Amino acid sequence: MDRKVLPNDILLAEVGTLLGEGRDVSLTPLGRSMLPFIVGGKDTVTLRKLATIRVGDIVLAHLADTRYVLHRVISTDGDTITLMGDGNLVGTERCHKSDILGTVVSINGKKPAKGVIWGKLKPFRRYILAFYKRIRRF
Repeated sequence: MDRKVLPNDILLAEVGTLLGEGRDVSLTPLGRSMLPFIVGGKDTVTLRKLATIRVGDIVLAHLADTRYVLHRVISTDGDTITLMGDGNLVGTERCHKSDILGTVVSINGKKPAKGVIWGKLKPFRRYILAFYKRIRRF
């Protein structure tokens, strides 16, 4: 099977369309913002459009600045959703519920971790991620 890499604006717009039609979509994300739970270029995630978005869910969002991110929901306030990558030490994104294209329902065929403990470890992420990246080299 041939592997194709498409620009995010083309690929993820189509992913959003398919999710909106009620289809599940599997893809291999790139990047390191979701380490250690999603390894970019290696892991496969399956997305589904769900009616409810909860804290701890990993979602694909189309942000106002036209970027797409696959990050975890860290808080909700009405229709405003705050996201942060598990591998990020600082920085969050905000979007509206309507900007959420889909929710990760599986990573490599397994139900994703909710990341509750990971969220509480935020002050220690720098050290945990450094250790993780060091051991992943071997």
